[in-house]
Amino acid sequence: MLLTSAMLSGQPRTSDGQPDLQGTWTNATITPFERPKEFEGKPILTEEESAELESRAAQNRVDGPPKEGDVGDYNRLWLDSGTKIVSTRQSSLVVDPPDGRVPLSPAGESKRNYNLAHNSDSYKYMSPWDRCITRGLPGGMFPAGYNNAYQIVQTPGYVLIVSEMIHEARIIPLTSSQHLPDTIRQWNGDSIGHWEGKTLVVDTTNYNGKGWITTSAASGRIKGVPQSKGLHVVERFTRVDPGTISYEVTIDDPAVYTRPWKVSFPMTRDDNYQIYEYACHEGNEAVGLVLRGGRAKDQDR
Repeated sequence: MLLTSAMLSGQPRTSDGQPDLQGTWTNATITPFERPKEFEGKPILTEEESAELESRAAQNRVDGPPKEGDVGDYNRLWLDSGTKIVSTRQSSLVVDPPDGRVPLSPAGESKRNYNLAHNSDSYKYMSPWDRCITRGLPGGMFPAGYNNAYQIVQTPGYVLIVSEMIHEARIIPLTSSQHLPDTIRQWNGDSIGHWEGKTLVVDTTNYNGKGWITTSAASGRIKGVPQSKGLHVVERFTRVDPGTISYEVTIDDPAVYTRPWKVSFPMTRDDNYQIYEYACHEGNEAVGLVLRGGRAKDQDR
């Protein structure tokens, strides 16, 4: 689209006139994905409530002896999920529906429960993240326990988003208004973008139906929910100040949810952050160990 001077007033821009989103951005936060019951009916937290949440999170990070029978998981070296709630002080990353809860359908909930119950039966019930295939879209944009960085690069006609987790690179064309033919399906769908003023809008369809909407530990109740071929995702990236991008995504998948729902959070620019290669398959013994554990459990029955 043609970018007018009014649209770009006060907005950093690239050499070809696009609103400039380039840089390395992070989204680590302790803000829960869904609204906790303690904040029911309260979309925005007070400063005191925010401080209390951050204090609680700090106490949970203190290393101590493991509980009896607890074999533990990642040590603190691996974890980098942030120390603060989002700057908007919202009580959940889910902002619509108004209750801050994902509108799972009975079918979506049933499939999630089945996946989790059969996780050690076969690799096909494991998340694509565990299998080092993909974190998915939009799941790959959601905050996780570590490696919450994204590098955005712009060239004439394209926007590139590199996710630190599983080192995925998404190339988004800005010159096309048509998606790929319906017969072409991909893990993370087919993304096309356009500008609406200073906002980059990315529309994604053509999913293959094999992924999960999110596999992040931050996603709580929806961990393990599958996505269907009918998934439609619309993302909006708006640079609201030199150090902040407002990220908003609407997820519509009638086979899994009772209505479309929306997630929103700020992404913070960090010029000192260095993204290293995320080697997922190399040294990853998790899948084999989980399946061997399942077979050992079968023998004990």
